[in-house]
Amino acid sequence: MRADRLVSLVLLLRQRGRLTAAELARELEVSTRTVLRDVEALSTAGVPVYAERGRHGGFALLPGFRAELTGLTSDEALGLLVGGRGFGLGPARAAALRKVADALPEGHRATAGDAARRLLADPAEDLVAQRPVADEVPGPAVAVVRRAVLAGHRLRLHYVPPSGDPGWRTVDPIGLVTVRGRGYLLATRGGEDRTYRLARVLDAAELPEPARRPADVDLDRLWRERVARFRTGGEQVAVRVRVDPARREELGATALAVRAVGDDGSDGDGGGDGGGDGRPLLEVDFSDRRHAEWALWRAGAAAEVLSPDWLRAALHDRAAAIAARYARS
Repeated sequence: MRADRLVSLVLLLRQRGRLTAAELARELEVSTRTVLRDVEALSTAGVPVYAERGRHGGFALLPGFRAELTGLTSDEALGLLVGGRGFGLGPARAAALRKVADALPEGHRATAGDAARRLLADPAEDLVAQRPVADEVPGPAVAVVRRAVLAGHRLRLHYVPPSGDPGWRTVDPIGLVTVRGRGYLLATRGGEDRTYRLARVLDAAELPEPARRPADVDLDRLWRERVARFRTGGEQVAVRVRVDPARREELGATALAVRAVGDDGSDGDGGGDGGGDGRPLLEVDFSDRRHAEWALWRAGAAAEVLSPDWLRAALHDRAAAIAARYARS
């Protein structure tokens, strides 16, 4: 792992020029102390890296230095193929992209670097909402899980269930899925389907025996089946709601399903509920009561719940408590 990091450090300096220890630490996801040790190791090995003091100082390579460092490791190649998010492959993917850029001809490298600085995909902030915070999974644990999945070996997990105490369990891993920054392990345990959230894995151990699983798997189909089973297996809640057209898509993004009942307060046959205020009337499904209350409270005054009554009462009580807390004396 250290050898891969040293290669990445050299490529960073070659492609970006002078960088401070803090900038290198941020790119390599290590401490500044580790960067200083790595720079010293490179110098000892004969790589012409030198330090410049002062306000605009940092580390740099002697001009013209070049070495063939573009071979990809298996993790780096895998990071490129799957995107690197959610599987503990982020640093490997970043290292692979640096190697790909370094392998380009000089003229193409400069053009690609300029183009990459003008394109930004999937940032953390949006104009209308903030992306959910990605799960923090201990690096060693997710690496062990990933290795067992790819090798086809059984796995011991020290896992914290949503309700209950942590415990060890032996599972047969099938595959890994990442959704909106959250990672999941699809597995079987005792022949029964199980889905484990990676953020709840405290520790993991790869076992030598092979996993009991089919040789081929359609992970996309399997994930859709488990999602459908999860959604229909709980205390699902249907809500009738009028919503501001500008917020309709946002509300739909938080729900299990959305059905248009009618517009302008009608249900499509002229009956309606007498609203007539131009807001679409929708029937929206949520996974449970807590999900419904959270989503409709988040919508604020842009949505008006018509039913069920318990949800109207819950939103009223919450709003009243907030109003009382901030009432002017």
